[in-house]
Amino acid sequence: MFGGSGDDGINDPLPRMSRTDAQEWAVHWIGSMARTAEAEVDPETVRINFSDCVGRNDEMADDGRFNLRYSVRADIAPERRAAAVRDIRDALVEQGLEIEGYRSDPSLSPANVVGARHPEDHQSVTAEDNGEDQLLLIVSTPCLLPPGVEQQQL
Repeated sequence: MFGGSGDDGINDPLPRMSRTDAQEWAVHWIGSMARTAEAEVDPETVRINFSDCVGRNDEMADDGRFNLRYSVRADIAPERRAAAVRDIRDALVEQGLEIEGYRSDPSLSPANVVGARHPEDHQSVTAEDNGEDQLLLIVSTPCLLPPGVEQQQL
């Protein structure tokens, strides 16, 4: 969906997406993870954080590029948490994401967690339990450039 070249070069073309489309995309991913987990998104817990992109060497551009981190908590039966995170992990693998970390260990906090990243588009997703009756679901985009904006060269 995003395209682009990711971490190749400082001035490589960035994927283009509006803030509205990025947020809609994140909502779609969150909904998909919640359905897979059989969890109910709590709309009161939505956190939307758009931020400026910062390069590897602290480069900053003035062309409107941004990252999005979208998170929400989803209500889930406590006995379902481990299976839910495992189900999300399996669904992410099926959708082509690479698992960067996974655990299911009640002696740790969070006990159940999975983190994944798309190898080409570079979006990342995380699901973890809070030890009670919710999952924290997070979607993060790579650096995106709004449509119709000329990409500033650094």
